Amino acid sequence: FTGQVLEAIDKEGLQNTTLVYFASDHGGWLERQEGKRQLGGWNGIYRGGKAMGGWEGGIRVPGIFRWSGVLPAGTVIDEPTSLMDIYPTVVHLAGGVLPQDRVIDGRDLMPLLRGTVEHSEHEFLFHYCGIHLHAARWHQKDSGAIWKAHYVTPVFRPPGAGGCYDRGFCPCFGEGVTHHDPPLLFDLSRDPSEAKPLTADIEPL
Repeated sequence: FTGQVLEAIDKEGLQNTTLVYFASDHGGWLERQEGKRQLGGWNGIYRGGKAMGGWEGGIRVPGIFRWSGVLPAGTVIDEPTSLMDIYPTVVHLAGGVLPQDRVIDGRDLMPLLRGTVEHSEHEFLFHYCGIHLHAARWHQKDSGAIWKAHYVTPVFRPPGAGGCYDRGFCPCFGEGVTHHDPPLLFDLSRDPSEAKPLTADIEPL
């Protein structure tokens, strides 16, 4: 389907005036089954998957951009962005003005995509499962550290598994989640797999 869209854009000669943004709204659905066949996705080194509001495997996805003649080809940007950024980016490109009567969480992506800035404008990102806040990320600009606090995590079943295979997906609240007080804390810049929660003994800061 994506190839057909790109072919149509090229056929109509619109490639130099069209920004294409391909992404997913979540990581692979680990528990996906058809009958007794396991069809679930794979999220590499990242823990968790679809319907898990905090774990990296549920929220970290690639974004692929194409705009011939405007964006440099073959560029890799390793900065946190959000699907919420689509709105302010499109408004900016259309010459519009963002509403001033509310907070807009998204950021215009064009400076990052064009290479005029090195870092995403997102210092904090909040990760929800439905309406429930599960985790928050802080990209500490001066040190490059990426801290992530988990307030709620799904209960994996069976124990030791990486998903909620008994239900087919992980719930956002209720008996299927664990509340953490204090929150689980990770430094994603050193532990992107979220394998080792930090403690005051390990990380005094």
